[in-house]
Amino acid sequence: MPSYRSGVSSLAAGLLFAISTSLAVAADWPAAEQQLAAKVITVTGLGAINLEVVNRSSLSQKEFEDIARGLRSEFTGRGAQLVRPEQAAATVKVSLSENLQNYLWVAEMHQGADAAVTMVSLARPDTVIYMHAAAPLSLRKISLWSQKERILDIISLDVNGTPVYLAVLAPEQLHIYKYQDGRYQEEQVLAIEHEHPWPRDLRGRLLLSKDHLLDVYLPGTFCQSTAALPLALKCHASDDPWPLVSDNSGQSAFFSATRNFFTGVLSPGVGKKESTVPFYSAAALPRDGYMLWLFSGTDRQTHLVDGVNDQLANYGWGSGLVSVKTGCGSGWQLLSTSTGAGGHDSVRAFEFSDRDPIATGQPIEFAGEITALWPEPGGATAMAVSRNPETGQYEAFRLQIACSQ
Repeated sequence: MPSYRSGVSSLAAGLLFAISTSLAVAADWPAAEQQLAAKVITVTGLGAINLEVVNRSSLSQKEFEDIARGLRSEFTGRGAQLVRPEQAAATVKVSLSENLQNYLWVAEMHQGADAAVTMVSLARPDTVIYMHAAAPLSLRKISLWSQKERILDIISLDVNGTPVYLAVLAPEQLHIYKYQDGRYQEEQVLAIEHEHPWPRDLRGRLLLSKDHLLDVYLPGTFCQSTAALPLALKCHASDDPWPLVSDNSGQSAFFSATRNFFTGVLSPGVGKKESTVPFYSAAALPRDGYMLWLFSGTDRQTHLVDGVNDQLANYGWGSGLVSVKTGCGSGWQLLSTSTGAGGHDSVRAFEFSDRDPIATGQPIEFAGEITALWPEPGGATAMAVSRNPETGQYEAFRLQIACSQ
């Protein structure tokens, strides 16, 4: 398992907090416009160019329009002719992005079958302003199960909102429990067969399937259940990628068979990015026209991948990230782990305004280290497992966000 204690500290609570941001009057837009135009024309040459500029940063609409106008002026001033796509010999798409330290302007160029990318960066002004935190949301943890044996993942099979069955993944077995007579009683224990010893810090993933009941992902091993209870489980060696979303129908990534993290190779790629750094966890947040992926890297940085850029940010978080679709606030929230005083891990909810996380509500504390954090089926809730150092028990909780009234 990754150490979810790698975060330095959680973001400060309160109605107001400081974040680094930009002021247009302090940035040297003309110099960056000149530099990028020169780099692009070196590749495309002078001639008929279709230029598109998109804003994926915190720049205001006015700042964006000023920069787009300045770029067009630079191109025409250097002798290029800006035309419609059907008239163009070359197409150029400029994305205005940023990280916590720099503005990043990325130009994608296409001429026939040839493609190229160039970029310029300029430092963000060292200016701090204050922003209101997002409206408070209530993050709750609901106890699902506890046991001495390590819990890698758990799925609650609900009927009309009531958790009737629990599927609990342990290192060597898959346990099926049914709620009856006021408690969960074990229905089945299914052995997990694997060819090689598990890595020391084992991780595993349970997912519901459309044509059978459960898929089980373990390092170098994949298992598939039958469709109906009582279940049978068939396992075999596999290097197939693990799904990063809860419904097993979208983004996946390859998991190391001998370590406790994803290799960074994505399947499919995110836009033009086929890989990122090795990472422990990932979360997706829909943006206007694209999907922003956040990867908790083994380098202890958060990598923001939008299909064109792989930006670096140090938010001081732990290794656990998950996004939930709730309908509260902006509709999506990011949950992140952190370690507080006394070594007790916590999870906090954030709204995400472009590239800047905004804390909402208070963090929820756990008795010890968080050893697993995964999205639950449906994507509206998450599942967290922690080890209680006093009892030695692994404790599984559902994490749920309630909208403020």
